[in-house]
Amino acid sequence: MAADKNVRVLKDAPALAQAAAEMVMQCATAAIAARGRFMIALSGGSTPEAAYEIIMRDFATKGNWAKWFIFMGDERAVPVDDPRSNLGMAKRTLLHGLPIAPEQIFAVHTELPPPAAAADYEKRIKDFFGYAEPRFDLILLGLGDDGHTASLFPGLSARHESSKLVTFSPPGTLPPPVDRITFTFPLINLARKAVFLMAGEKKKKVVRQLLSKDVNPELIPAANVHPIDGELIYMMDQAAHG
Repeated sequence: MAADKNVRVLKDAPALAQAAAEMVMQCATAAIAARGRFMIALSGGSTPEAAYEIIMRDFATKGNWAKWFIFMGDERAVPVDDPRSNLGMAKRTLLHGLPIAPEQIFAVHTELPPPAAAADYEKRIKDFFGYAEPRFDLILLGLGDDGHTASLFPGLSARHESSKLVTFSPPGTLPPPVDRITFTFPLINLARKAVFLMAGEKKKKVVRQLLSKDVNPELIPAANVHPIDGELIYMMDQAAHG
């Protein structure tokens, strides 16, 4: 693995979730102190889910929740009450008990056809940031066994989108087999901090590929994440690191 990567290895999945939760809260505190608000894009997946549960459990009384603005880095084209919904998972684990107003949560309008939902989400992101560059303070990312991140899959055109901030994609090879709405690499790479959360021995092979100095970004789309003026962090447990 490349030695110059910003890699943080935790003992196991629970330790990774704890460290991720603490990192999110630290990032929120710093962003609010510096700019008066915290813009975060959440990810689906089991590791973020565990981190969200820890934030709800340990930090519910400690966050400046009125200053949080929550987006989804990608979403499945299903209703929010569908078990496959990323926002639905975030609501069940994190958002249900926090004093975060509905207008601070930016849901993808999945009732629209995916192309329209993507265009609508991009417009709302641009409207939120106004004339400022759409820089999220923190974008959480996962890593699929096929090398995808967000919903930017190998072999599909969304990974090559260069002008839009949000696009849509048909399903990849991994479940669930539903259409997606996703941040593009141009938007992800504007982040002040982009953090991959990766756990489990099944991830070891693809993590090794991602962190290799000669990784092929065509085969491993996640390798296209390189914040222009921000920090890239890979957080994983020992099993994923190998």
